[in-house]
Amino acid sequence: MKIAFYGSSLVSSYWNGAATYYRGILHALAKRGWEIHFHEPDAYDRQAHRDIDPPDWAHVHVWPATDDGMKHAAAAAYDADVVVKASGVGVYDDELLIAVMAAAPAHALRVFWDVDAPATLADLRAEPLRPLRRMLPDLDLVFTYGGGPPVVASYLELGAARCDPIYNAVDPETHFPVAPEPRFSADIGFLANRLPDREARVEEFFLAPARALPSRRFLLGGSGWEAPHLPRNVTHVGHVSTNDHNAFNASPRAVLNVARDSMAAVGFSPATRVFEAAGAGACLITDAWEGIELFLEPDEEVLVARDGRDVADLVERLTPEGARAIGRAARSRILSEHTYDRRAAEVDAILNIRGVIKRRSAVA
Repeated sequence: MKIAFYGSSLVSSYWNGAATYYRGILHALAKRGWEIHFHEPDAYDRQAHRDIDPPDWAHVHVWPATDDGMKHAAAAAYDADVVVKASGVGVYDDELLIAVMAAAPAHALRVFWDVDAPATLADLRAEPLRPLRRMLPDLDLVFTYGGGPPVVASYLELGAARCDPIYNAVDPETHFPVAPEPRFSADIGFLANRLPDREARVEEFFLAPARALPSRRFLLGGSGWEAPHLPRNVTHVGHVSTNDHNAFNASPRAVLNVARDSMAAVGFSPATRVFEAAGAGACLITDAWEGIELFLEPDEEVLVARDGRDVADLVERLTPEGARAIGRAARSRILSEHTYDRRAAEVDAILNIRGVIKRRSAVA
């Protein structure tokens, strides 16, 4: 069975936070027998910043970010059993959705996979003429990166036939404890690209604590933060390749997760970083959002901060022994309940059931 998946990038995490999510889910599906074809545009300089070569479990097709390139890429969906258009491809998103679903064969499941559901839903409500809003009733499935019951209810209200959250997870083969590296040594580290709907919360939960604790070392990774206003005790290391994520998570005493505005408001949306950090055995501090206990137990497997003052207090009182204990507990929980193999089993079951239903309906 063949999946034609149209997303931002499988081989590059540069300005592409969904990369490890795609890799984890699709690799696990490949192990279950699916033939994976990933179609990604040559955009945003991602191909110049690849952090993996095309894996042997997927066929990676890079298309020129032009009208003709988009049309040619979409046409490749003609023989797939499942056709997936992900949100946030970054170029030709609306046009690609229309073209890909038009090219899909009659028997194929047509899937929209939303990796930023709160933001997408806000756009659909603000712009009801968007192609996705019009096409939702004709799609077979919507998968989301998270969002829980609020996101499911919203998609069903807008006409989706079915919506299933497929949460982030960990791939134990790629995220695991490693020896600390001096270049990433710090009291607390934070890894994320600079985005408009994240910046105010990063100021509150990371930069304000750094200013309040000038003797503590703060580590900042990600693109877009090259600004002179960073506190002097913040070391900015720029884009961090996925090859270095384990070391980034394992080297500071603790690592911080800060949800984007929309995801914090909706809840039930743990970022990829949560699972990567836990997989590496890191002590994670996260901002507060509804549903965290479904993934990690507060105070035992994760530390939860309501604001920047909480972050500063945690940094001040966290001991190396306490940090290691929380990291061990988090890793144990994640490996037992939240792996991509488990997520892929869920996706596989849904695709197989819905595929049978669709084929039977076509025959009838």
